[in-house]
Amino acid sequence: MAERWATLGFDLHLEPSGPGLRRGLTDALREAVRTGRLAPGTRLPSSRTLAADLGIARNTVADAYADLVAEGWLTARQGSGTRVADRAVPRPPARPPVRRRPPGRLPYDLIPGTPDLASFPRAAWLKATRRALAAAPHDALGYGDPRGRPELRTALAGYLARVRGVRADPERLVVCSGFAHGLQMLGEVLHARGARTLAVESYGLDVHWDLVERTGLRTVPLPFDDLGTRAPGPEGADAVLLNPAHQFPLGGALVPERRAAVVDWARRTGGLILEDDYDGEFRYDRQPVGALQDLDPDQVVYLGTASKSLAPGLRLGWMVLPPSLVPDVAAHGGGRSVGVLEQLTLAEFLTSGAYDRHVRAARLRYRRRRDALVEALAHRAPDVRVTGIAAGLHAVLQLPPGTEPSVVRAATWQGLAVHGLSRYRHPAAEVTPPDALVVGYATPPDHAWASTLEALCKALP
Repeated sequence: MAERWATLGFDLHLEPSGPGLRRGLTDALREAVRTGRLAPGTRLPSSRTLAADLGIARNTVADAYADLVAEGWLTARQGSGTRVADRAVPRPPARPPVRRRPPGRLPYDLIPGTPDLASFPRAAWLKATRRALAAAPHDALGYGDPRGRPELRTALAGYLARVRGVRADPERLVVCSGFAHGLQMLGEVLHARGARTLAVESYGLDVHWDLVERTGLRTVPLPFDDLGTRAPGPEGADAVLLNPAHQFPLGGALVPERRAAVVDWARRTGGLILEDDYDGEFRYDRQPVGALQDLDPDQVVYLGTASKSLAPGLRLGWMVLPPSLVPDVAAHGGGRSVGVLEQLTLAEFLTSGAYDRHVRAARLRYRRRRDALVEALAHRAPDVRVTGIAAGLHAVLQLPPGTEPSVVRAATWQGLAVHGLSRYRHPAAEVTPPDALVVGYATPPDHAWASTLEALCKALP
């Protein structure tokens, strides 16, 4: 009997009730049709199959079907089986789908943080997925190592050492579902170990500050001057979060003497440095700035993602941890929060060289966009100074004093979404942000770049 249950070809949930099996089954079927649970045209199981499923006589099912055919609820035709009648339930008139623009969505978008999603390498990614799935061992589809698949950790360790100068051991690498997920895990681990304060840069993302504070840590802003962030900053901090290679949103790199100073602070106090290398692959007018982690892998956590180089929707990120942090962070199971197939595909993408080819092509495309932005502003808005353009995927447009709010409003009137620099200031920072726009020139697809640039120029003073 167990084999027969396993091989039945059609599942139908019915609960016959009332006096008599025939009447109970008839009522249950009629109610399923009336309520729309069985849609018009649905083919019902044969009387033999349904009888075996319900554990009743086949004649009882056949009689119930016959009653419902006579009433017009079902139809029965030779060779076609028993189906729900097309007119069994009155169908509501079809309504065309209402397409609404998402609240606040504007036709042109220069909000930083997203690459050109239309340029995602679909064909190459699909090939890598097929190769990765064909080569994957059976145990890859299990729960696996909480740090993530060894194939991806090994591939990332080699790539990060080669491209970013990271001292990466696969055993100290933990996969996560993006930077925010990694930051959350680190915040929870640090709080559990007694940490209470995380120093952050005066300019950054409020979503990260809010996330850290939800883990129980307090965020305090680091001092800021003409050379950028003054690290190490508050002596009472237990850890510090930095963008040393390309600060967001201002776009500068942490100067060498301050890189050395923050590492000295970490060694002296036992503090931890969280290095956010969110767009380290993209540089244009300078040699790449190596990862801060190389100065002291025992005091620095290196965090990176594929969100800017590929797409944020992949939810792929990674952390290279000091040995002392690996057990506690791995206990959060970061690697299990990312699909195995995505991990294996990225590993194949890295080892095959497809990732390098994609990044080089993207770097050239974004360089051309940046150059077009600078050239257009030089002709259309010569009083606007462009900074932070040596690397990354965004630029800062310095505006005349007092004009930032009016320019943001004018951009909205042009159908352009863009943020002012003041949006990125930490509430407790003792700085007065200059009037400026933060322009994410990677965001628009290629076909919309010219019109987006035109809308921006029209909004500028």
